[in-house]
Order: sequence, then structure tokens, then C-alpha cells
Amino acid sequence: MTISEGTRGVLYILAAAFFFGSAAPLTKLLLMNIAPVTLASLLYMGSGIFFAAFWLVRKTFFTENHTREAPVERRDLPWIAGSVLSGSVLATLVLMVSLQYTSAATAAVLLGFEAVATTMVAALVFHEPVGRRVWLALTCITASCLILAWDPTSPLGFSVGALGVILTCFLWGTDTNISRNVSGKDPIQLVAIKGLSGGVTLTAITLVLGQPYPDLPLIFAGMAVGILGFGGIMTICFLRSLRVLGAARAGAIFSTNPVFGVIVSLLIFRELPEAGFIIAFIFMATGTWLLVSEKHSHRHTHDALRHSHRHTHDDLHHDDHIHGPEAPPVNKEGYHSHPHWHKPTEHEHPHRPDLHHRHKH
Repeated sequence: MTISEGTRGVLYILAAAFFFGSAAPLTKLLLMNIAPVTLASLLYMGSGIFFAAFWLVRKTFFTENHTREAPVERRDLPWIAGSVLSGSVLATLVLMVSLQYTSAATAAVLLGFEAVATTMVAALVFHEPVGRRVWLALTCITASCLILAWDPTSPLGFSVGALGVILTCFLWGTDTNISRNVSGKDPIQLVAIKGLSGGVTLTAITLVLGQPYPDLPLIFAGMAVGILGFGGIMTICFLRSLRVLGAARAGAIFSTNPVFGVIVSLLIFRELPEAGFIIAFIFMATGTWLLVSEKHSHRHTHDALRHSHRHTHDDLHHDDHIHGPEAPPVNKEGYHSHPHWHKPTEHEHPHRPDLHHRHKH
């Protein structure tokens, strides 16, 4: 059975949601014995070292697999730097501190606000098309987050920890929109660069603050969570989905991550949800369904474009370019990567704001 590119993108983002949602309560567990900035550095050093080694092994011994993805180029570095600063460094620091002041289950659901933050940045800054259905969904998700953040005992009316998690979501939303500009490039290489850059920066901050490092078993545990969740396999799945779905839609489906986070929180901390949590979860589920079930189709024009990314020739956009002798071999599924031109064309079909559909509406 052949899986369509759109379905593949949805499966990738659901996998990313699973790894991310599961990582949040595991991180809170590690914070019982590891200082917050120290843990942030371990998360990204773990993913950076592991995937840098993986990338080198693939490049050396598995050349055919290596050429299926477009490599990172010098012009991509400013986007990567912005992604590292907003997502790897600032967002992770804020989250590590915030997790100390809110329950794991509440934090897990609040992280679903990233869908709202991502879509707001995508629509207002990058002009990604967003309709009334999407805004209605985001209203539901926002209501969910406000219910969870409400704390009548706080002078501000909202939990400081909850507000910190929401700030984290805006930082990650910015990261997602920046990352869409390099989502067509090799995700393994991107994760290695982001992990090492973020890890080195966070390690330097850890040393300046004088925060201690734990024993080796806890160091390896923190790095393992980084490989799976923050910055690791989760990010690879997210980037592969981002190139197909666009920032707003990928972020929307990614908001299902609280489901996995709550389940893991219940298993680890035995935290039973309160009435407010149940109401908030219903709003979150409604908003997510509205986003996932959205359909978008109209007649549109593609301008001439030259770029490089992983693709096949059996879709509507890659069946007219010619392979020269320098082009890489095509694997059994038809995937390969090389610089290629798109001719101007006009047609109509269901689509999302992927690499080829960032047109104006």
C-alpha cells in the first residue's frame, strides 16, 4: 500500500507529538535531581552528539541514503541561527524553570498552546493563509489554556509556571515558522547542528551560573530524553511534516501532544486530573479536531522556482524536470534529492502551505 505524502506528513507530526508529549513529564521527573539550566544543556547536547555521529556514519558508509536529502547550505545558516536562539536556547530555558512551578499534567496540556502561537506567528508575520475555521479552533485551544493557567491565589490571577509555559509556546512557535524555511533540507543534519549549537550555548550558561552537573546515570538519562524528545527524533519527525503541511497545520496537529503527556504524567506522578483539567481538555480536543479536519482547495498559480529537497516524480509538481548525469540515483520508492527547476503553472487540487504552496490568497 502506497502512503500519500499528505498522510505521511500527518503520521510524522503525530509521532513528533508522541515523543514531545512523553518528554515533558520525563523532564519534570529529572528536574527533581538536576538543575534546570543543566538539564537544558544535557537535552540538546544529547541530541546534537548522537545525530552528528549518525550523520557522519551515514555519510561515510551509506552514501545512497545520504544523497536522498538536500544538504544544508550557507544561505540556510541565518535561519538555523534564529531557530537555535528561539527554540533550542530561550524556549528550553523558560520551560525548565516553569516546570518547577506547575504540575506535569497541566504543563503537558498547556504546551498544546504552541498550536495557537505557531499559527499566530505564521498568519501575522509570514502571511500563511488561515481561515475562519482555523481561528475558531484556536479560540477553543486558547480557552483551554486560560482555564489551566487560572490561579485565584496568584496576585496576577495566573500561575507563574503556567505563564512561563505559554511564553515557551510562543518561542517554539517562532522557531517552527523560522524552521519552515529550511524544512526541505536534511533533518538529521539540521538536528545535529541545532543540538550542538544549542547544547554548547546552554552548557556555557550553565557554567557561568555555576549550576552543578549530576552523576553519570542522570547525565545519560537527560541526554536520552533529548535524543527522543527535545531536539531529537521529535524534531526530525516535525521537520519532515513541516515540509508537507506548513507551519500552521503542522503546529495544529502537534497540539495533540498533551494526550500523550497526560498519560505519561498519570503513570509517573499518579496525578489525577481535576474538574478544570477535564473541561480544558474538551476545549483542546475540539480545537484540534477542527484543525486536523480542515480542507483547502482552489485554483492557484506556481511561479518559476529553483530549489533542492527530497522528492519523487509521481506527484503534481515534479514530473517535468529532467535528470542529468550528475543527478543522484532514485531509490525503490522514488525518493531522491537534487537542485531542480519548477516551470510556471496553474492548476487546482487540495493542498497545504508546503514547500510549493506558499502563495498569497
